[in-house]
Amino acid sequence: MTKLSLLPSSWIGAKDEKNPFGLLRKQIDTLFEDFDLAGDFASGGFLVRTNVSETADAVYVTAELPGIDLDDVDISVNGNRLTVKGEKKDEQDEKGEEDGRQFHRVERRAGAFLRTVSLPFEIDPDTVNATAKDGVVTITVQKPAEAVAQTRKIEISKA
Repeated sequence: MTKLSLLPSSWIGAKDEKNPFGLLRKQIDTLFEDFDLAGDFASGGFLVRTNVSETADAVYVTAELPGIDLDDVDISVNGNRLTVKGEKKDEQDEKGEEDGRQFHRVERRAGAFLRTVSLPFEIDPDTVNATAKDGVVTITVQKPAEAVAQTRKIEISKA
């Protein structure tokens, strides 16, 4: 993976780890590598925004996929990992005029995307389903009985 720093290189001492700014830069670069955000930008892909929420019985992962054909999206499960990947195709650049407007520039992003969410339990693929509405895909992962049984509310006592 190409290492891409997301902090300005013009920071004084930004590359010197003995300098506080250099150390901060290294920590932030490592954080972005851990989440693979830098890789998305460096490879020409894009980041899929996701939310993860849960109830007592299920985990919900919502992914924003506006303008992406659902036939170009693949959702898979492997162990405790849920992966959403796909590709947004390039639109054809048409020269000319439409409805009295001339096109001068195309700025819509195209490319591949990959987003993986690790859950604290093994996922049973038969209990996962996905629905799409208005460019947002909601993936529902049912928690196994063991994970539900392990959940316990802890009371807070006042000292």
